[in-house]
Amino acid sequence: RIAPSTRLQSLNMAPIGTLNGPMPNPRNYKVRVVAQFLGLELNTTPDFVMNVDNKTEEYIAKFPTGKVPAFEGANGFKLVDSSAIAYYVASQAGSNSPLLGQTAEETAEILQYMFFAEADFMPALAGTVYPLLGYMPYVRPSQVHSEEQLFRFLGVLDAILLTKTFLVGERITIADVGFTCDLAMAYTTYLTLEDRKKFRNVTRYFKTMINQPAFKAVVGDVTLCVKRVEAQPSANASKKAAKAEKKTEKKPAEQSKKAEKKAKEVDEDEEEEDVAPKPKKSQLDLLPPTKMPLDEWKRQYSNTAAIKPDAMNWLWEHFDEDGYSFWKVEYKYNDELTKLFMTNNLIGGHFNRLERARKYAFGNLLTLGKDDDNMVWGYFIVRGKVIPEEVSDAADFESFSWTAADHKDPKTRAEIEDCFAWEGPNLPRECYDGKTFK
Repeated sequence: RIAPSTRLQSLNMAPIGTLNGPMPNPRNYKVRVVAQFLGLELNTTPDFVMNVDNKTEEYIAKFPTGKVPAFEGANGFKLVDSSAIAYYVASQAGSNSPLLGQTAEETAEILQYMFFAEADFMPALAGTVYPLLGYMPYVRPSQVHSEEQLFRFLGVLDAILLTKTFLVGERITIADVGFTCDLAMAYTTYLTLEDRKKFRNVTRYFKTMINQPAFKAVVGDVTLCVKRVEAQPSANASKKAAKAEKKTEKKPAEQSKKAEKKAKEVDEDEEEEDVAPKPKKSQLDLLPPTKMPLDEWKRQYSNTAAIKPDAMNWLWEHFDEDGYSFWKVEYKYNDELTKLFMTNNLIGGHFNRLERARKYAFGNLLTLGKDDDNMVWGYFIVRGKVIPEEVSDAADFESFSWTAADHKDPKTRAEIEDCFAWEGPNLPRECYDGKTFK
């Protein structure tokens, strides 16, 4: 997430330049998402027609290669290549731009992943998908080889993301923006549910990124692939390419307007929020004093031999319903979980990202079921009556559903007791393992 102060400094500035190229395009998205993250104004060309506008004498005079997207700065500076443009735009937020490296090592890592995405991943993806879309002749051996490369690179990325939320450090950088835009084609046209299960860490990462407000403002909602695109006869490749291009010129015109309108609304909301000074204390610290210190419950839970009934009896006796609330928490993508130990690692990663909430929350998330058929389920106690920023600010918060729970309801109370004890007839499935957030 980007610091509000950075956005505030960037808002209300004149456009830094114009991005030339078709709007509904992953390479175009890359630059616009960077600008959106930083609150930078960027002119675009919604009516740009590929292979027409970039062939004009005026365009070639400015950009001799004829490539798109191409950037022309307000100061006359000209640049092509989406990664180079995105990097330049990110630098316009100043030397401490949150999307760029803060040390030589971070900068080198960011460049490493940008080069990996462009030089290795994208050629493999293009060789896999473009023949199926009719953008190039379909030659089976070549397409199969590209698919093997694609899955190998996805496996490499999956291993990298096993213990990481983002590629470099603990924050979003330009490397994440670029790689996510490149992954979008794979996730929308080729990687089915079965494929996504093989690369669970990449899938979690992709969903985390596309649910960031800056991505949603530019790209909108992303529909994951249900069925792979099918190969088109090579004789019709040129016709299919022309038809696909014509379709992308018409349909995204509406999408681009919606995205621009949404981006404007997001900018306005951010501007209103950023005007107010950042509070020094959590809003939860401003709530009336509670009769039940959460630390005392955590001590009771940790030091009592029998969770049921001893620890739970203490909780029900001392619970302050005016100061706390219960929430049922479930993972939204249980159908994509595979091995039990990997699911349990996912819970651990989520708890790491909830670190800001540790003072204000307690909960258990359990891994239920068996290999290739399991789920994440549990309950949390949270200070206050609504989900606080300390919880919702977690990078993967959108991957979990949080539903307010009535602890006075006998069925709910029984589920809470079994959840906190990790055993009992009220668990939805058999308990393999779990983790306690305290």
